[in-house]
Amino acid sequence: MPVPHETKPLSGYRVIELAGIGPGPYAGQLMADMGAEVILVNRPGPMAQIPMISNRGKKTIVLDLRKPEGVEILLKLAKSADVVFEGLRPGVVEKLGVGPAACHAVNPKLVYGRMTGWGQTGPWAKTAGHDINYISITGALEAMGKAGEPPTPPLNLVGDFGGGTMFLVTGILAALLKVQKTGKGEIVDAAMIDGASSMMSMFYSLAGLGQWQEKRESNLLDGAMPYYRCYKTNDNKFMAIGCIEPQFFALMLGLLKIDAEGFGAQNNPKFWPAQHAELESIFASKTRAEWADIFDGSDACVSPVLSYIEAVDHPQNKARGGLKKEGNFIHPGAAPKFSSTEERSNFTIPSANEHASEILVLAGYNEDQIDNLRQTGVMQT
Repeated sequence: MPVPHETKPLSGYRVIELAGIGPGPYAGQLMADMGAEVILVNRPGPMAQIPMISNRGKKTIVLDLRKPEGVEILLKLAKSADVVFEGLRPGVVEKLGVGPAACHAVNPKLVYGRMTGWGQTGPWAKTAGHDINYISITGALEAMGKAGEPPTPPLNLVGDFGGGTMFLVTGILAALLKVQKTGKGEIVDAAMIDGASSMMSMFYSLAGLGQWQEKRESNLLDGAMPYYRCYKTNDNKFMAIGCIEPQFFALMLGLLKIDAEGFGAQNNPKFWPAQHAELESIFASKTRAEWADIFDGSDACVSPVLSYIEAVDHPQNKARGGLKKEGNFIHPGAAPKFSSTEERSNFTIPSANEHASEILVLAGYNEDQIDNLRQTGVMQT
């Protein structure tokens, strides 16, 4: 059974999500997981029919916002909402008539969240792009991968979900706190390039201290160090090594039965080529499972590299309720966790138009009006 929303931190908040892809729906998922009533306004068409984990726990309706009646419904919903957010190109919602000005006209306390790759302003604001493009101009992508080879895209975790979703949600929550104090609404402009650049703060700090170079595989966290990289096992799987601190490095050497004196100093570059080679040879001598057993429970900072399917069964993930198989989907648990909230989440993925009548009633429509909206094609049946 799902946890009642009244036990969750965003209980009582109503969020209107204008349908998008990737990081926008994920922002709605996070707020729904935290107890907000998230109303997903889908567009007519096949995309809305695709079941996605990011839609779990939401209420759904399909509206044609190209029709004035659809716009009217959205603005009526905005009157009672705390948040409206979208992830479309700059200017699109204004053309539809559901932009920040239109929504604030009916609800001055509203938080209006906007997420784009390039931001609402600047010469590239209305240009197409994807995660790889957004992180390419922040310095993040160039720092990833092997020296002398093309940079390695980190899935779309850094731009879309890190620089986009997380900064949009942070901005929305901060704006809600402001509304509580001032009674005035806010517009949140979350650009993935801004968020990804912000996440580079640590590396700018290291560079300022002379501890980071522009070259890949030359730095602490980019695979240059023998003690911070992955090694292949004899079953063609991998172990992840992250023993940065000297005491953890010593533990790793001990469990690998390596003579510390003969291995050489941890942070002396002249020893690194030989250390890389020795560790590669040692890890290639056993299976990943054998190494995982050897390092299990130690502070050596050595762990197996699992696939997303294998991750479900790892004891630590199980203990945290982090991943659960429900039907065809592996669901991540709600994060973060709160002391007043049970760990169970609402894993129900609604159909595209599942709550249409209920949502229209919230907007103030009666049964006859709802039937008329169906007949005119403003909403799907």
